Amino acid sequence: MIYITRKEHFNAAHKLYREDWSKEKNEEVFGICANANWHGHNYDLYVTVKGEINEETGFVIDLKDLKDIIITHVIDKVDHRNLNLDVDFMRGKMASTEILAVEFWKQLDGPIKERGAQLHSIKLYETVNNYVEYFGE
Repeated sequence: MIYITRKEHFNAAHKLYREDWSKEKNEEVFGICANANWHGHNYDLYVTVKGEINEETGFVIDLKDLKDIIITHVIDKVDHRNLNLDVDFMRGKMASTEILAVEFWKQLDGPIKERGAQLHSIKLYETVNNYVEYFGE
């Protein structure tokens, strides 16, 4: 079994806010991330797939295919968007980095399997200091 990772980048705005809470409670729990005027991040997304090396190609997955899958199913939907308002698979969900990673997994898992590889992990950097890693569990 071998692992290969593709990195992509996107920019997006969001806010952490629960409509069923008061403004004061949202600010207490989420701090500046509950800003009524939103805020943005420059995200880095690492998608790691695993599998056996194809003897004919030498690949686990063709990296051009992996790039196309990530761009089509995630990046084109989130780049320069408001994650809370513009992204179909995020509607009604908290736009935390943790939930984004889980939702990205759901978008990528099937198309990667169709190419004969297995999604191993999603690593999503929200800042240079903060990231989440999800293994589909």
